[in-house]
Amino acid sequence: MTAQQPDTPDAPATSVTPATSVTPEAPGSSGAPEQPGAAHDLAALQRRLADFAAARDWQPFHTPKNLASALSVEASELMEIFQWLTPEQSARVMDSAETAGRVRDEVADVLAYLLQFCEVLDIDVLAALSAKIDRNERRFPAPGGGAEDVSGRADRHSTE
Repeated sequence: MTAQQPDTPDAPATSVTPATSVTPEAPGSSGAPEQPGAAHDLAALQRRLADFAAARDWQPFHTPKNLASALSVEASELMEIFQWLTPEQSARVMDSAETAGRVRDEVADVLAYLLQFCEVLDIDVLAALSAKIDRNERRFPAPGGGAEDVSGRADRHSTE
């Protein structure tokens, strides 16, 4: 992530990097990467992100507009990894340790900004997702569901 904080007297003067700003260490942790499969609680991660920003007095900059912009930038950085790959190459992107690490970092950045955005606007991200899936299940019923058959149609793949 290469987002700069605003240039104000109270703003940090340095760039924000994924390793230091978006994925803070847990209190008392050694800084070592967590073991694969370690249990994660979404609310606890959201709280860690809020605490991390609060400890640096970054809340004034974590407005919905700024967080939405940062989320878009990070999603674009994820897309950049796949930009010129064929569909076959993109399916194998996690085969390379270096590329897999970049993908994981960008996914973490996207999720971190999304969670911070939801925190600021008091959105329960899991409830919002569940409600959206419910709407899409009604809007795009599975074949044999009695409504328009949308199976295999890319023009009906939107989740607007």
